[in-house]
Amino acid sequence: MKKEQCTFLMATDKHIHYRPSTQRFVSAAVQHPGNPHIIPEAPWEVHIGYNSQYRNPNTGCYQLWYQAFSGKKANERTHQCVVCYAESVDGVNWIKPNLGLYSYNGIAETNIVLLGNGGFSCRYGAGVIVDENSKEPEKKYKMAYFDWNMSGGKEFPGLCIAFSADGIKWNKYPHAPVLISSYGSRGDETPLRYERGKEWLVPLSISDAVDPFYDFEKECWAIYGKMWIDGPDGRMFWKHAMGRTESIDFIQWSKPELILTPDEYDDDYLEFHASPVFYYEGLYFSLIQVLNRKNNGGTLEIELAVSDDGLKWERPFRRQPFISKSGKLFDCGSILTNSTPIILDDEIRIYFGGVSGGVVSGDDYNMATGIGYAVIKKDRFAGIKPINNIGQITLKSIDFDGYSNIYINADASSGKVAGEILDEDGYRIPGFTREDAIPLQNVDNTRCLLSWKDRSLRELGRGNFKLRLYIENASIFAVYVLK
Repeated sequence: MKKEQCTFLMATDKHIHYRPSTQRFVSAAVQHPGNPHIIPEAPWEVHIGYNSQYRNPNTGCYQLWYQAFSGKKANERTHQCVVCYAESVDGVNWIKPNLGLYSYNGIAETNIVLLGNGGFSCRYGAGVIVDENSKEPEKKYKMAYFDWNMSGGKEFPGLCIAFSADGIKWNKYPHAPVLISSYGSRGDETPLRYERGKEWLVPLSISDAVDPFYDFEKECWAIYGKMWIDGPDGRMFWKHAMGRTESIDFIQWSKPELILTPDEYDDDYLEFHASPVFYYEGLYFSLIQVLNRKNNGGTLEIELAVSDDGLKWERPFRRQPFISKSGKLFDCGSILTNSTPIILDDEIRIYFGGVSGGVVSGDDYNMATGIGYAVIKKDRFAGIKPINNIGQITLKSIDFDGYSNIYINADASSGKVAGEILDEDGYRIPGFTREDAIPLQNVDNTRCLLSWKDRSLRELGRGNFKLRLYIENASIFAVYVLK
């Protein structure tokens, strides 16, 4: 059965046959003027930042989970870095409910929902995903995070998981870590296999920033976490890159695979601190946190990377921040992204954490932090525009049978767009030529109807056709084919 709507995003060339005299550009997200919407207020919230969120499709209400760090200010080691919970009816005004699940330094009423294990170093991360189709209600909410735990009689760091029925009361999976991570110092020699006394040195393992999502293309859960790669001298812990692991049940995870690394176009001091990924309308998007170790203790800028299959990645927007700093104190140093954007009817919200300094300079208890969000218009991650005023985009073959309308997501506020339909061999179809088209002019809309003077799409009949868009001083972000 055909879909009610086919969506073709212009963020990659996946659906494009060719596009002469055009260029692709990133459509940067715009910060909400009220940022930050969540700020540190309680003693356990010295720093807040990493977060994930969910919007209930039935009620419209929001849930948000965030990491709160207080370090040595906590009386108990298990409380140094915790996961906290907030909720909202609009995603703007948030409430931190007093849940009474875990106390902190004698304070009984807190919004803490998960503690650390109290191992060698702190628990880390707050990656929550909601499984709408879960056959086990007690596992509807799934969390991935980093912590230390006993394995085989020794304590190891690595990927840990927890489950919940409501996102508030969580049960840690007892057999942790489910994937062991490496732990060491920059310049450690790569160990020999089975070398005694170096069990903590695990080449190409997922590290401490993990963000889960469901990969609809491959029908599995996936995590793109930061992965250490060896340096030019062959020694460990040189730079972070992007690694992927996947699971069918969220418990058994595959051996991590190295997916994307910094390259010759990245200066020696640039690397990926984390690279959360989400799948949307047939494409994979990553909001890579590009770490600059040279700047103020390691600050982060956000770069949008794209992929057709989740394995081969493109970085066409290097050093063009997808989320720019607001100019306010809370995010003047670093921005922390996640894998859970909120998709609304007319916009996409990207929630993020902000830090006033670097992220690798040690425990600084005086930094400003907070959580806010940025917005793009629906489906406007990236667009295509002419290089010199005029260009065209020809899409790959489409079967229009059973479909009645074509809409485009376009900014033609200072130009125009006209559509044309070709047969599979590239010949123009009478009645559907550029001359027959009703041009779109002086419009900037995520849903612009593409039409012709005397013909309707249903008159095309069976077969595969190519849609061509002529663009003059205009930008195209997506094409929609509807029944």
